[in-house]
Amino acid sequence: MAYLSSELPERDAALPCSCPADSTAASVRLALSRKALLQDHANRFAASRIRWRDKAAFFHDEDERYLRFLIPPGRRVLEIGCGIGDTLASLAPSHGVGIDFSAAQIEIAKGRHPDLTFVEADAEDPATYAALEGPFDFILVLDTIGSLDDCQSFIENLHPLCTRNTRVVFGYFSHLWYPILKLAETLGMRMPHPDQNVLSPADLRNLVSLADFDPVKSEQRVLLPAALLGIGRFVNRYVSVLPGLRALSLRHYLVARSMRCAHDDISSVTIVIPARNERGNIEPAVRRIAGFCADIEIIFVEGHSSDGTFEEMERVKRTFDGLDLKTMKQPGKGKADAVFAAFDVARGDVLMILDADLTMPPEQLCKFYEALRSGKGEFINGSRLVYPMDEGAMRFLNLIANKTFSYLFSWLLNQRYTDTLCGTKVLRRADYQRLKAGKAYFGDFDPFGDFDLIFGASKLNLKSVDLPIRYAARNYGETQISRFSHGWMLLKMVIFAFFKIKAV
Repeated sequence: MAYLSSELPERDAALPCSCPADSTAASVRLALSRKALLQDHANRFAASRIRWRDKAAFFHDEDERYLRFLIPPGRRVLEIGCGIGDTLASLAPSHGVGIDFSAAQIEIAKGRHPDLTFVEADAEDPATYAALEGPFDFILVLDTIGSLDDCQSFIENLHPLCTRNTRVVFGYFSHLWYPILKLAETLGMRMPHPDQNVLSPADLRNLVSLADFDPVKSEQRVLLPAALLGIGRFVNRYVSVLPGLRALSLRHYLVARSMRCAHDDISSVTIVIPARNERGNIEPAVRRIAGFCADIEIIFVEGHSSDGTFEEMERVKRTFDGLDLKTMKQPGKGKADAVFAAFDVARGDVLMILDADLTMPPEQLCKFYEALRSGKGEFINGSRLVYPMDEGAMRFLNLIANKTFSYLFSWLLNQRYTDTLCGTKVLRRADYQRLKAGKAYFGDFDPFGDFDLIFGASKLNLKSVDLPIRYAARNYGETQISRFSHGWMLLKMVIFAFFKIKAV
């Protein structure tokens, strides 16, 4: 446990930078003085925090509603700057730990939430985190970032408590609202707060990057912090998230992951190739897949073809008997059924989808593998709309529709998507299993599987990366895509995603 001292700590080691010793000492004294004032303020207002929370109950309900969307129940959660513990309790963690430097607030938190663990400690002391039993699934930093002396060093201290799957969630007030919040304090409408660090979204993303964390996605919400007879809920749910208007929202959120934990051992790959009436592409697909990984499994999934595709799969399997090549018939209908049936029996650490039309060149799969293996992304999505494509590869109306929907989905998912319908998508098998376990949130809605994976990856807060590929015209067979019926499906997907991901 770390305690504050009014004395300057002894320094018998070399300073980490070349600042003059007297300047460093002055900075430390200033930090200790400011921290002592913040601690004194927190202790003095501890007893009245419940009353102030009740007064702002609508705002806290809105805040915690979105936090519960980001942080599902039953997870290991650490909250830094937990106050009296109400927000941590609202997340229903399987193991919840709260840290705060206010002894008075910690005592209240222990009394209100005896099933959770609360620790009085300094959030900026590395020893605080060394004493915790990690790792955690989520680390919540709610408003605390505004009270810290060295935000970058604080964020760096979180790495030992992270795994590849850990997500750090920052919640903070918009810098645009700072004058309004100070006015509310003056009018007695908000609990008084000491001066805070006023950070824009760009400032926090920069600090996170400097601390070797990777921003995954960000969101802005809450235009009205008051209920106003139900108007506030309507505005916050449907209006505050709209392009342009959301920049004016009171509440900002950022989800980040530790880049020091982004790499884990992957040594095998499964390439799933769903095929319906693609007999002429089966052998070329195998011949064109490079040996980018020492252990590659290929699963062909046949989808009720009428041109002898399955028989061709069996012939190719016999021809390439030195490869780990498997064939199966999908149990139901639709690409999603075929892909997920193969994913369920796949043995590779990494799962890849390669459409049998070969419009995505199989030679490019090595790039997808490297993007995942290196930790640059956790869900790698192919994009056909960056490079010029072969003549006739995509009709003009399809191109315009795809570009339009890419902008819409980027807004909906808070990550950049330049192409949502490219068939090639790559993720870890472990992440697919987590995605499948949470599939009930979205239900069975997508016959292609693209949006099952995209929406599921977004809900898991996976880092999505678009990987541009050169889209080729098909050499055999006919496209399974209908520009009008599938365009209507895309529009329905936008509406579906709005209510399941955005308007929460």
